[in-house]
Amino acid sequence: MQKDIHDIHDQVRNDYRQILQHPEASLLTGNAEADTVSASVGYTPEELASVPPEANLGLGCGNPLRAAELQPGEVVIDLGSGPGLDCFLAGRQVGPKGRVVGVDMTPEMLSTARETAKRHRIRNVEFRLGEIENLPAADNFADVCISNCVINMSPVKGRVYREIFRVLKPGGRISICDIVIMKELPKELQEDPSMHSC
Repeated sequence: MQKDIHDIHDQVRNDYRQILQHPEASLLTGNAEADTVSASVGYTPEELASVPPEANLGLGCGNPLRAAELQPGEVVIDLGSGPGLDCFLAGRQVGPKGRVVGVDMTPEMLSTARETAKRHRIRNVEFRLGEIENLPAADNFADVCISNCVINMSPVKGRVYREIFRVLKPGGRISICDIVIMKELPKELQEDPSMHSC
């Protein structure tokens, strides 16, 4: 039976709230250190050292900034920004005349990211509450859209991509790291609610 999009969002929100509160118990990272997990998917030691440590929970499946080719002054939107790792890295690349907007639907993740930005006086990065299927941004808003292991959690991916193309300026770029299933999952995994957060 197809789960309602709101049920899936609630499941993902609850799972990520738990990850934030108890990162050592996360199904996604286990008891590995966040820097170790992030390094294993493409972040350099220099990148990880350049951002506040609380912004990294080791939840990504790649480094979307490697192919984004961000330029000073650009506007970036990050779908599913979590505690802000990719946003803070992007903010360093676009510089003080650029702007980065992280979008996340988990209030606790947003609070963590906002507090981190405030504490470290990072002024070119902001965080907005929203769902990636309904982005809280105007048409033709961003030069670049990035996302790190988030679109796979949406039950309506076509809607996500329509939103991406809506908020991108003409000629805008996309850099996404994600998980793609190459074969049918067993029925018990398809029906396991916790799989929506992987």
